[in-house]
Amino acid sequence: MLARAWGIARSLAMYHGIPGRHRRMARFYGEFLGPGDLAFDIGAHVGSRARAWRRLGARVVAVEPQPDCLRVLRLLLGRDPGVTVVPAAVGARPGRARLGLSTATPTVSSMSADWIASVTADRGFARVRWDRSVEVAVTTLDELVAAHGEPAFCKIDVEGFEVDALAGLTRPLRALSFEYLPPAHDAALAALDLVERLGAGGYRYNYSPVETMRFASDQWLDATGLVRLLHRFRPLGRSGDVYARLGRA
Repeated sequence: MLARAWGIARSLAMYHGIPGRHRRMARFYGEFLGPGDLAFDIGAHVGSRARAWRRLGARVVAVEPQPDCLRVLRLLLGRDPGVTVVPAAVGARPGRARLGLSTATPTVSSMSADWIASVTADRGFARVRWDRSVEVAVTTLDELVAAHGEPAFCKIDVEGFEVDALAGLTRPLRALSFEYLPPAHDAALAALDLVERLGAGGYRYNYSPVETMRFASDQWLDATGLVRLLHRFRPLGRSGDVYARLGRA
């Protein structure tokens, strides 16, 4: 119990305790969201992005399978009528699945055994342990769109399960992001390939390293340009998020 409390406390300090973080996040996401827009937070964790998006006046569907994180989300956002908390993971098809939990570092809990195996070999994950698991409900992006409407922006941060999440989407969204982790470079390229197919080549891309809330390129790139950009960051071991939007030159 103490280890679980410590893990959640670390996440709260990391994502809610840094002065000015939510203001910077709101400025950054203002390029994608405005008052009345709908946003999907897939892998909402403890709700830092959901809070920033509410600053912008956007409605938020916060999707999170971890029981401890769900308690935090409901405590922080459960009374906000502009936020809908969905207690589920997102995958290729609806059903049930097992979620591997890291008690001390819940931010890296994952549905993907392959992803866990690939990052375990990286020294940055040397002390991380996935020490328990829980069965969770699984929905799809298509189901979320059918239930809540099409989002103006969809963030996908599901620790190596991004390809599975995107496989449950059959239409291009106006804008989205997915996590990039250098030790799982090939998984990110597979996610990029799915996004490219969804958008029939109409997406343009950028990259934001770690939690800088800044774009690495001053131009939006095609898929080939994005891959070249990621290859620059891969040897540095710097994770971040790939951003995609339709029709941006």
